[in-house]
Amino acid sequence: MIDGLEEGWESLESAIKKMPKTPIEDEEMGQDMLYSSGTTGKPKGIRIPLKHIPVEQSEGLMALVTTLYKTNSDTIYLSPAPLYHAAPLRFTMGVNYLGGTNIIMENFDVEQSLSFIEKYKVTMSQWVPTMFVRMFKLPQEIREKYDLSSHKCAIHAAAPCPIDIKRMMIKWWGNIIHEFYAGSEANGFVACNSEEWLAHEGTVGKPVVGIPHICDEEGKELPIGSEGTIWFESDVKFTYHNDTQKTLESKHPQRSNWSTLGDIGKLDKDNFLYLTDRKAFMIISGGINIYPQEAEDLIITHPKVYDCAVIGVPNEEFGEEVKAVVQPINWKDTGKDLEIEIINFCKENLSGIKCPRTVDFEKELPRHPTGKLYKRLLKDRYWGNKNSKIV
Repeated sequence: MIDGLEEGWESLESAIKKMPKTPIEDEEMGQDMLYSSGTTGKPKGIRIPLKHIPVEQSEGLMALVTTLYKTNSDTIYLSPAPLYHAAPLRFTMGVNYLGGTNIIMENFDVEQSLSFIEKYKVTMSQWVPTMFVRMFKLPQEIREKYDLSSHKCAIHAAAPCPIDIKRMMIKWWGNIIHEFYAGSEANGFVACNSEEWLAHEGTVGKPVVGIPHICDEEGKELPIGSEGTIWFESDVKFTYHNDTQKTLESKHPQRSNWSTLGDIGKLDKDNFLYLTDRKAFMIISGGINIYPQEAEDLIITHPKVYDCAVIGVPNEEFGEEVKAVVQPINWKDTGKDLEIEIINFCKENLSGIKCPRTVDFEKELPRHPTGKLYKRLLKDRYWGNKNSKIV
């Protein structure tokens, strides 16, 4: 601690006195070791080998940030997400390194975040899609209340953004919205700006670092437009701390320099990547693979829905069936009528197999402060302590 002492703490001033005042011979940037958010299981420590970059030289992410988002010493960056999540931490460190200004929210509040853009003349920000959804649940007069003219770059990542929500955000904020898809593992990075997204609606971008490949369950590469596991061809080597099995599962069975984050997606003819869902969230009903993201993206646009999750729950005949768990805007709306309304809303827009057969209501869904949904906590309520999905 600084400026004094408390029991159980060490003095920073005393610790510094023990250190040399001249730089050490091999002074370098170093490398963080972050943990995954644990949305599909226990959080995993991600260890990336040291790159031995001199301390005065930008490391890879900072070089990307300055190139893609024009970040510099004039940048005023708003971080509405907690700093123990990889992207907010690394971006704020990057802005700090460049001499910019960081505005860090203690907790995300949708209206306060808009007010901060006006108050601090924010030029750059980073979000997750859930935050965008919350903005559109605000009354229009509140959305239009604040001056956002200083805002030149809004970045979002961490989860697929519903197409309708993204389209509305671009219409509201203009072509300042950027998207990227990457992981703490740093094995790949794809990105797109607003113009690219509008020309390829639903994409998360084109490769900037690493080469994406789409493969089947056996690791065989699939044709353009086919859905499968996303693998990145990259020189980056990472391990999961104290988890040899998880590390092995992330490596391609035949290609030593291909690795995966466990996501499902496809590539189009222009090499734009699209996310379908996480492999761990896939529902298998009667032998048919169902990815719940599509139904979630639709249900969240329903005017009476504040938040939702779509999961697979036990079904004796089909193994699993599709269930929606919904947080309504007004709890008094819950009941059979709203359940039927949501199911019919899905059937009007999706194939029947993708639609929930039942809807449960919750007063709040278990979301990480970064906006990521802890689906495993919801699924555990229905599957209990089963180690298998075989009913």
